[in-house]
Amino acid sequence: MLTDLPAWNALTHHCQTMRTVRMRDLFARSDGDARVATLSVEAAGLHLDYSKNRITPETMALLMQLAEEAGVLAARDAMLAGEQVNTTEHRAALHVALRAAPGEQYCANGEPVGPAVAAVLARMRDFSDAVRNGTWRGHDGQAITDVINIGIGGSDLGPRMACRALSHLASPRLRMHFVSNVDGVELTEILARVQPATTLVIVCSKTFTTLETMTNAHSTRDWFLAHGVPEAGLARHFVAVSTNTDAVRAFGIDPANMFEFWDWVGGRYSLWSAVGLSIVLSIGYEHFSELLAGAHAMDRHFATAAPLQNMPMILGMLGVWYRNFFDSASTCMAPYSASLELFPFHLQQLEMESNGKSVRKDGTPVSYRTSPIVWGTAGTNGQHAYFELLHQGMQLIPVDFIVPLKAPHTLPGHHAKVLANCFAQGEALMHGRTLDDITAQGVEPELAPHLACRGNQPSNTLLLPALTPHAVGALVALYEHRTFVQGAIWNINSFDQWGVELGKVLAKPILEELNGGASHPHDASTAALIRRARG
Repeated sequence: MLTDLPAWNALTHHCQTMRTVRMRDLFARSDGDARVATLSVEAAGLHLDYSKNRITPETMALLMQLAEEAGVLAARDAMLAGEQVNTTEHRAALHVALRAAPGEQYCANGEPVGPAVAAVLARMRDFSDAVRNGTWRGHDGQAITDVINIGIGGSDLGPRMACRALSHLASPRLRMHFVSNVDGVELTEILARVQPATTLVIVCSKTFTTLETMTNAHSTRDWFLAHGVPEAGLARHFVAVSTNTDAVRAFGIDPANMFEFWDWVGGRYSLWSAVGLSIVLSIGYEHFSELLAGAHAMDRHFATAAPLQNMPMILGMLGVWYRNFFDSASTCMAPYSASLELFPFHLQQLEMESNGKSVRKDGTPVSYRTSPIVWGTAGTNGQHAYFELLHQGMQLIPVDFIVPLKAPHTLPGHHAKVLANCFAQGEALMHGRTLDDITAQGVEPELAPHLACRGNQPSNTLLLPALTPHAVGALVALYEHRTFVQGAIWNINSFDQWGVELGKVLAKPILEELNGGASHPHDASTAALIRRARG
């Protein structure tokens, strides 16, 4: 039991001491430069300063002791060895193999996966080159100008985020569009902006049965036919990313235009696979290779670095520190870059779908907190929205500040202001502003309480050298591994999502009723809502 481990008990007692410690005093009492040097780490070109946390070297030693006692390193090695760490679905979770260096050997269920991965990557390269240089053309010979990726969850969020983050590298010839919501608004608005003869559609679904994806795919297919594209010409406008050849063929897509991936690729870890075809089309295969290389560099760091120098281990264990010992209910992701504005949304799925669990791997209930709520937006917008809560609210909410030192597109003086605001927010959250600070400035006593900020709010600052594909790849892989570390501590399966499946199952009979079919048993509230919707 996790809570019976010696390190857990030691951390419980240590936390009582640290609750009354103020970070501003930790910096003031010791050599601040030495604290920063001790509590900073480099990995895969990224720099992490985690000195603005409610920690001492003793805290970090105890956290890493907990990781050792809980078997985190053994769990990591099992994942990298291709063992069936997804225990409920009896699958490996081998997304690291998708970005492996040539010659590295990864096996799933004892079978090498490298040759199959290389073959799909080669097909992605050839196909993307053909679309980008105009060799691949629509049914009437016109070059493709627009690409629509139809997916949901991991088949949408990861590629959408990466394309946005690296949009400064996008082909000037191709416009990328993403459709996920089944409400029809998103798809209708996109179809109004594109022309059938010059549009390519990627239907991205592992099973090719996902309700939202297939509804949008069929509506798009109908749109092509209604706009004069002959059925035989659809093959020049549709490709599939899937594992289900029969369903792809039944939809009308030539299996020759299907890009395969495998059951050991989880949806939220899939942007590195054929699911990333939209990324390759947008930024080109060379840049996509750099994205993979950045993720691979972080993989090697995670696999080899000592725990106290291991960036994913550090971030993961800091998350455990606040979630389980300070009972922090949420964590804020604040990327100070408009290009990274979708990164918090990607992390929401990555972390909450992975670790939002209430049973251990053996099926017994957990007796401790698991995933916090993950939220956030791009800075500096967030400063004018929810930062008031961070500074003067009553909750303890750790913040991850993420900022590139160089911006891909900027105007004179703009990026310096971004950096200044990012660094200032971390300083303000840590230092705060006491009543003594305020009254010393001559502020009227009755106003002083309104100006006070309690401070002592923890944050990490993660610096990217620039928004290069390598840096973005390393960033995403870092948070993948951080999520894994926390799941390993909590002894939960970070690779299934059975809660999501329940809602899908219940939606089917309700849809049947809304369409005039037979009634099914429901609770009184759901039954009343169905009656009202039917009129």
